[in-house]
Order: sequence, then C-alpha cells, then structure tokens
Amino acid sequence: MTLLRDHDLARAFDHASDTYDRLTALNPGYRAGLQRSARRLRLPGDGAGLHVLDLGCGTGASTEALLRVAPRARITAVDASAGMLRQALAKPWPRNVRFRHLSAERAATAGEGPYDAVFAAYLFRNVTDPDALLGTVRSLLRPGGRLAVHEYSLSGSALHRALWTAVCRAVVVPAGTLSGDGALYRHLWRSVLDFDTAPEFTARLAGAGLTGVRALPVAGWQTGITHTFLARRAAVAEHVTAADGAGGAEGATAADGAATAVGGAEGAATAAGSTEGAVTAGGAR
Repeated sequence: MTLLRDHDLARAFDHASDTYDRLTALNPGYRAGLQRSARRLRLPGDGAGLHVLDLGCGTGASTEALLRVAPRARITAVDASAGMLRQALAKPWPRNVRFRHLSAERAATAGEGPYDAVFAAYLFRNVTDPDALLGTVRSLLRPGGRLAVHEYSLSGSALHRALWTAVCRAVVVPAGTLSGDGALYRHLWRSVLDFDTAPEFTARLAGAGLTGVRALPVAGWQTGITHTFLARRAAVAEHVTAADGAGGAEGATAADGAATAVGGAEGAATAAGSTEGAVTAGGAR
C-alpha cells in the first residue's frame, strides 16, 4: 500500500482524533513508555529555566510525559493535525505549556528556539524526509541540547517483524477499521515495516551530526519493536575539540544499535501538513 504523507496524513489524524486516545489506551504501557523516554532526557531541576519542544504532540500524551518529568520547564508542543490539537487543548494544562498548530518541518519558522531539549514521539517514520527533519531539529537545539526520539523502529530481527505484523493484523487494523479509520492504522502497520531498523536510525542520527547517540530499551511487550533514541547537539567546546582533532567533523558515537525497547501505540500526527495554524496556548483550567 502507499503510505500516507503530508496533508493526507494530517487529514487522517484529524478524522481519527476523536477516538485516538481510546484506542491507544488499549496498548499496555503506552503512557509509561512515553514517560520513561521523557525521563531519559535527564532534564535537571525539574526543568526549571529550560525550554523544551514537544515535536509532534498529537493529543498531548507526550506533552503530559514531559510535564511529569519536567514540571517547571516551559514546554512548546506542536502538531500538524488540527483535530489532534483540539483533543490536546480540551485537557487541563498549566500555564507553562503552550500548543501550536504547526508541522514538524516548519517548526524552525516559529521563532521560538533555540530549545534546551526536543522530544519527538512516533514522528520520524511519518515524515517524507527524515534527514531534513533531523537537520531542522539540530538547528533548533542549543549547543549541548538534548534529543529523545520515541519511535517504532524494529530491531532487524525477522521475529520482531513477524510479531509486529501479527499484532497489527489481529488487533490494530481491525480496531482502527471499526472506528472508521482503517487507512490510518494500515499506514501505521506499513510505515513501521518500511522505516529504519534501530541500527539504521542510530546511524542516521549520528550522520546528522548529533553526538552521544544511543538506543535504550524500555520494558514491556514491544521489546524489539519500539526504541528510545537519545542524542545531543555538541557543546561548543566539543565542537572545537572535534574540529581540531578530526578536520572539523563533530564526533558521534552510535551505541547500542541493536538495543531493544518498548513503547506504546502511535503517538502524534506530525509529519504532515505544511499549513501553519493559529497559535494556541494551554492555560490553567
């Protein structure tokens, strides 16, 4: 099947937004996996004084995960799907959380960076050009800024590939079809099969000039199917050292390429749509 991209994907998420949280709630460990990945950013001081970008926030599950581990951070959450953002905004948020209708690819145009950290859940396999988006993410991070990617990225094992297909055929696609969103959940199934394996995505992150790249496991039934990837933009001192010692190339280490992890169901709709919407803000409710 042809994968959904850009505006088509945004519209599919718009249509699915009313039932999205109910379907993801069927996935054991969905929210716990997001929170574990957010915690691995290791933001100091409960995030006090930090500005964090939730890139592809969907209905706000990833935003909630960030808020739990960094309650004092200023969080900007963006998504390309207006429907998913409506669901997010219907929830209570403190004043340090702000939402914007904006595609991931256009996040650099918002004029709100640089960020101390970026969190991207279930985003990269949905974008047309992951390398271009990684370049955008790198440009949005301060020197030394941290990135956590929580993503379906198979280990490379035939067993894990077969398990993912079995779960999708038995549960995910039928449940999505019953809710009237079969095309979106077929896209979910196929997009995971077509996306980078964990070692490939680890190498992609390192190739984008990010440093300290590694994949870490989170416990749960999706071991070998979902991974948390950590990286950061080199600090200025590191960049200078690397330039002196290696002809200007920033050092990058791709560790644990085959590390396994766990996760949850498809998070935010964010590859899609280049249309920038109105600014929305979460306030005390």
